[in-house]
Amino acid sequence: MGKANKVKGELLDYVEMVALIQVLKDVATNKFYTLANRKDRFARFGESFVEFFRMISLTRVRHPLVSNDNTATGIVVVTSEAGFMGELNARVVRAALNEQSQNANSVLIAVGRKGAAKLSSPTRNIKTFEDIEATGLYQMAIRIKEYLIEEIMTNRLGRAIVVYPWCKNLTIQKPRIVKLLPCEELLTKQTDLVTDIEKVIEESDPAEIIGRLADMWITCRVFEILHDTAIAEAAAQSQQLESSLQKMQKEKKGIQLKYTKARKSDIDKGMREIFTARLVKR
Repeated sequence: MGKANKVKGELLDYVEMVALIQVLKDVATNKFYTLANRKDRFARFGESFVEFFRMISLTRVRHPLVSNDNTATGIVVVTSEAGFMGELNARVVRAALNEQSQNANSVLIAVGRKGAAKLSSPTRNIKTFEDIEATGLYQMAIRIKEYLIEEIMTNRLGRAIVVYPWCKNLTIQKPRIVKLLPCEELLTKQTDLVTDIEKVIEESDPAEIIGRLADMWITCRVFEILHDTAIAEAAAQSQQLESSLQKMQKEKKGIQLKYTKARKSDIDKGMREIFTARLVKR
């Protein structure tokens, strides 16, 4: 049964490959749901954070991080360093380049080595933050925050927007563009919660309070964006692996049919040889 044995070896390879892809898909799907379930902590932090400053109105103070007239814009492009993210990373880069074309006075800030590679050009000077996984999401958020604040406080930049992978659900991922700085949103939320307290003792300079407040807020927002990127990454990996799994299962069925035919062919051949041998012997 030589022919059937050859096909059987190929079939076993497909069986093992299907099992491996199924495990990888299950891991990616589990990662997606685990990360998605942690999203509510950002909402709770934002509510508690704004509530902490509800007694004083800070809108009368101007600060570069919450209000400035500098139109120089930093476009932060966040891409994933994981596998199966080529298509989504490319869409994020295209969205970022489109934003740059609409903002003449803008610079690109690449987060992730794959995005940095796609954006690198002899005529384009970009700031890069690589090795996200090795650095860790929170530490990377700190590094990005510190860079943006330094650029704005020295008036090299006045604004910052972020383009990053975002997923609506397990099957829909797309680039998302959000405004990060100036963070007027912070004081808008804070103003809505100001009470009727008329007199508050301010032991610190309101400008310093705003600076500290904005610093913490930006860190939280950047960390949330990197967290969303990780969720989109897991969703994209799960979707790609599901597509590969379906393809491999279809091919496995074809090999199984081929093996069945080869086995029957070998059995028929063996029976014919036995019958012929008996006739010759007679």
